[in-house]
Amino acid sequence: MLSKLWSATKSLVSMVLFVTVVSIAVDYWRSQDLPEGELPNLSAVTLKGDVIDLQALSKGEPVLVYFWGSWCGVCNFVSPAVNTMAKHFNVVTVALRSGEQAKVQAYLQHHEYQFPVINDPHASLGGQWGISVTPTLMVIKNGELKHYTAGFTTLPGMWWRMLMA
Repeated sequence: MLSKLWSATKSLVSMVLFVTVVSIAVDYWRSQDLPEGELPNLSAVTLKGDVIDLQALSKGEPVLVYFWGSWCGVCNFVSPAVNTMAKHFNVVTVALRSGEQAKVQAYLQHHEYQFPVINDPHASLGGQWGISVTPTLMVIKNGELKHYTAGFTTLPGMWWRMLMA
């Protein structure tokens, strides 16, 4: 019995290590499209009319920046976690190619998302930031990129990145 438990534990640990290494490698490969050096300015107005200045917001505290789309299947699984994060941390989201303001607001209301959203109907901001995959999450602190990931991300993964920033 003990040998079976040990074997199952070794298999689980091996799988977790493998997934972690692959995830880090994929994030590294995808990060090649990100801007080099200083990050682009992200100063815009949210759908609720709040002015967002990422440089100022990230002074001393990490900010989770989330590039997503209402059309993105994976975002349907990541957005609820981002919504939870917004209750505890500074979060700024950018809706890429999701339609005009009224359409994005209706989408947010339907899903009961409370996170702040900058609408980017033509993906201009996404292009400046080198976003080629949705969802993309970044942790910015003091105007510097601390963590980056693209694709599916879990709530614990987001939480960990914010705490480590």
